Formats: sequence, C-alpha cells, structure tokens
Amino acid sequence: MDASVILNLPDTRFQPAISSFPATQTTADACKRERERDRGSVSVQVKQRNCPRERRISDSVRPVTGRLPAGLQQTLLMEVIELMRGSRAITCPRRSAPGQETSYKRVPMMVPKTTSETLKHKINPSLDQTSPRSVDVLLYTPGQLGVSELDGGGNPKLWCALSDGKVLVFDAASWSMQQNSVQVGKSRLNCMLAVTQHQLWIGSKDSFIYIINPRSVSCNKQLTEHRGEVTGLALEERIDKFSQTVAYSCSEDGNVIVWDVSTLQARRHFRVSCDRLQSIQIHNGMLWCCGRDCLLEVRRNGTVHRKVSLPDHLLSSPRGFSSFLLFNESEQLWAGFAAAGELCVWPLKDLNKPFIRIQLKDCAGVVCMIEVKNQIWVGCHGKDPQGKTRGKIYVLNTDRYTVEKELMAHDDSVQTLCSAEHRYVLSGAARTDGKIGIWKVE
Repeated sequence: MDASVILNLPDTRFQPAISSFPATQTTADACKRERERDRGSVSVQVKQRNCPRERRISDSVRPVTGRLPAGLQQTLLMEVIELMRGSRAITCPRRSAPGQETSYKRVPMMVPKTTSETLKHKINPSLDQTSPRSVDVLLYTPGQLGVSELDGGGNPKLWCALSDGKVLVFDAASWSMQQNSVQVGKSRLNCMLAVTQHQLWIGSKDSFIYIINPRSVSCNKQLTEHRGEVTGLALEERIDKFSQTVAYSCSEDGNVIVWDVSTLQARRHFRVSCDRLQSIQIHNGMLWCCGRDCLLEVRRNGTVHRKVSLPDHLLSSPRGFSSFLLFNESEQLWAGFAAAGELCVWPLKDLNKPFIRIQLKDCAGVVCMIEVKNQIWVGCHGKDPQGKTRGKIYVLNTDRYTVEKELMAHDDSVQTLCSAEHRYVLSGAARTDGKIGIWKVE
C-alpha cells in the first residue's frame, strides 16, 4: 500500500479575525456583538457610532468573501500540491459555544503518495457558477504552436461540457480558461468528437447533435434526425484522400445514423437490438456497439456479426455493461460494468474463449476507460468509510493485467477521461466535486 502524507493548511477565514483582536477583547465579546448586529439591534448600532474601535473589531470578525484572481488561485493550488508531498496536517477551527474561546482541532488529511506525485494540476470550471457543475465530457484537440488561430492552428484546447449544456474552452498549453464559451441547449451533453478542423460535434440528451466551429467557438448548425438521447459518436478513417469522411452517431433507443461529413446529410439508418445503446467505436472497418445487456460487432449495413453477452456472474446486475475499449496492440476487448468493481477482457480473434477477470479494489462501478500508451486508465466510483461517493482512477498494465496505480482522484464519481497526446490524462468529476484533474502519464 502506498505511503501516505499529511497536509497542514490553516483555515484563513478565521485566523485573520482572531489575530486582529486587541489584547483587552475576548472572542466571546466580539461574537456577541456580531450576533446582535445581524439581528439589527438598535443599541449596538448606536454603540458603534460612539465607539469606532469596537466597530472595527466586529467588522474584522466577518469572513472574507470574494474570489481570488485566477493566477493567484493556480499559484496557491501548486503550493498545495507541494505541501501534499510533505508531512503536515490541517489545522481546522472548531466553533465554540458562547463564552468560550475558539479552539483549533488538528485533523489529519491522508493523501496517498502516488496520487500527489501523479497529479499535476486541478482546474475548477465552475468558478463563475453559484454551485459546482458536473463535468460530463472532456475533449482535447491538438494545436500548432506559432500558428495563428485564423490559420487553423494556435494552442491546443481542452473542451469541457458541463451538466447544464454549457461548453467551456481551456488553453491546454497553460490550462487557463478562455473567454469564449458556448451554450448548446440546456440538457446533459453525452459525447464530443472532433470531426474536422472546422467541426466539433456534441451529442445531447435532448436528441440533437450540435456542431461547433472551433475557431469562433460558436454553434450555428444542428443535426436533428435522432429521436432519442444521443449517446455516442465515432469517426471512420478515410481509406484514401479521395474518399469522403463518414461519421456515425447513436441514440439510446438503438438507432445508428451514418453521416456524410461534407454535406451533413444522413447516408443511411439502421437499428441494433440491445438494452439502451450507450456508445459506439469503429475497429477494423466494423462498428462496435455497447448496450447494457451486450456488446455487438456490426457490419456497415447494420447486420450483427458477433455478440458478447453479459458474463453469467453478472446477469443479475440491473445496469450491465457501462463502457468498453478495443485495444489494438493485443487485439483485445476490455469491458467495464456499471455496478461491479471489475473488468473483463476477451481475445478479439475468438470471443468464445474464456475471458480474464480483473478485480478493482474499493470500486463500486466503472464509468469510463481510455487507452494511453500501453496502459488502460479506468474511471470509477465508490464509497469511503463514511459512505460518501468518491472517484478513483485505476491505471492497469495490459501485459500483466494488474493495477499499477490507484489514484484518489475526486470527491465524487469520475465522469469522463481523455488523453492529451499521451502525455497527460484529464479526468472530470460529478457535481459534488465538479473539477478537472490533470494527471501525468509515465
């Protein structure tokens, strides 16, 4: 088990107020005047007019509100990360009863060493919101340093879809939020795909596919052929420079639409039979579909070529498959389950052969997974000893089928993962946490 370290971060809301008390004043007196002031007491107001010294004291008790500048926030965050590598503890103020001095309780905060060493940075995309928003989808798009935005280059970007249909853009060179953002409906966004340099597609719960211009960060086109929640997008690689780019989209009702990207016209439709179609991928010219009850390999005309059913020991699981991954190097099919802390791995050449089971400790369910170098990164949710939801990331070795790292990633479920040129992995968390984690890949 990884060694743990301890933080020591004083709570700055209370310390300035305490340090500013004159020696002749007590904390209880200041707190009493603050309560009377909040009730609108006339006597206190009159007293304060005649005693500016006491007014200064009561004002100093008020907690400081407002937001730090973004640059200072990032600086402080990096200092926190450095402290996480030391051996300190948080000193938390404990509110006292009237007439008693405010006491401080030393509360240890355990952070695994592996987590602190792998975490590079964290971003809060909900800084301008009244409450945190869930980070539902992340997409990294590469850029060309030294090339202007007008020429289609510029810095790489991180696209972040929040739970209310808002899409934020971050400069992936500095991880700073850009001024531009775009609102695409008001429903949950499920998937994003960079189709061309001029088109970024976003699938929404409201059944629409929104098309964003990455240069102007504006949405002026929609695809409305789906009748159900759009859950997946995939792009077929061009065979040669003369072939047209083709994209696939799917909805939870099992419908799949094949699109001509240049004309934005639907070429054909077909329907696959499964319980809630959740995502799609293209592998070796075949379309793979993930439903809750099965995984399907489908030909271009929509006919099913092969099928993988739920393993027998998970047939009673009400939520079934949650995600899957086709690992090209070893020709394997990896699958995760919404209500089970394990992965199953099948050989693609013969799906009838016995599969490999990989247990994920303290995991209640798999949400997402991506391939990075020769590793599989898996985003999960689980519970801590107090019963609160926590998000963990497991990094697996694909040769030995073992867990190399367990990262205590977020204070809520990990909702999405994406890779930034195989150098970093970015994770997005559900609403209680609402942050983006940036992790180093080794």
